[in-house]
Amino acid sequence: MKKLIILSILLSSGTFRLLACDICGCGVGSYYIGILPDFSKRFLGIRYRYSSLQTHLGVNGERTAITADEDYHIAELWGAWNLGSRFRVMAVLPYNINHREVAGAGTTGDKNGVGDVALMGYFKLFEGVHSTASNRLFVHSLWIGAGVKLPSGTYDNSERSAENADSPNNFQLGTGSTDVTFNVAYDARLMDVGMNVNMLYKVNTNNKYDYRYGNKWTGNALLYYKFLIKQKLRIAPNAGVMVESAVQDREYHTFSVSQSGGHVTSGVFGAEIGLGRFSAGINYQKPISQSLAGGRVNAGSRLMTHVSVAF
Repeated sequence: MKKLIILSILLSSGTFRLLACDICGCGVGSYYIGILPDFSKRFLGIRYRYSSLQTHLGVNGERTAITADEDYHIAELWGAWNLGSRFRVMAVLPYNINHREVAGAGTTGDKNGVGDVALMGYFKLFEGVHSTASNRLFVHSLWIGAGVKLPSGTYDNSERSAENADSPNNFQLGTGSTDVTFNVAYDARLMDVGMNVNMLYKVNTNNKYDYRYGNKWTGNALLYYKFLIKQKLRIAPNAGVMVESAVQDREYHTFSVSQSGGHVTSGVFGAEIGLGRFSAGINYQKPISQSLAGGRVNAGSRLMTHVSVAF
């Protein structure tokens, strides 16, 4: 029984999840953690994220001559370190590859470079391991965290020129601002079946051009099932729902940016695989309903993959 409890705690350590996506899932200060790989001390990994947007849609959401298709490819170096049994620190260093095409005008644009670095710290309020009346193992834990996003990515203020005044300010490598996140994560598992619930609030500040991206709230709930094959291979498929909401951006402390803010609800599907010290995972997010920038922006599906090693 003691070995089973220890194994369950190690398996559940990978279910801590942070969602810090910007509302459209683009490269602007956006970072997404997902379900962490299994690790007891520290890990280092590489992730790839893809998302897409349609901007400059008509008043009824239809494509026009100035509608832009935007693709965001993000490669990230990420890692985490457990300090004792209650503290965890994490860092994410992204490299962004942005592409924009306006078919009606026959124009394209590209921006490549380092994005905004994210540093995060977490504290485990509690972790409980119990046996039910039917001798089934119940494990649950609650983490709270706070983090900072640094303005290491380039912010191009020409995107806010007179001709772009009514455009969504998404096509950036960084926000140019220092932002703060607050996170609560609760995980509960009965034997191999579990649920992971997270809430995150992101507070943005003004950059040096007096542009401020709208504060964002994200919440999600995931169901997962853990398979352990021959005591070595760990597979954890998961599925759930995610809700994101943001207020409008503001310029010069006064003016609201009409093509910003809104909400989107997405279905989330994924799987995590672990073998010894090595882990891999994939996560797919499909919008179910959305209302972004008053219907002038449409968010497409998002994809994330990673490979990691614990050491």
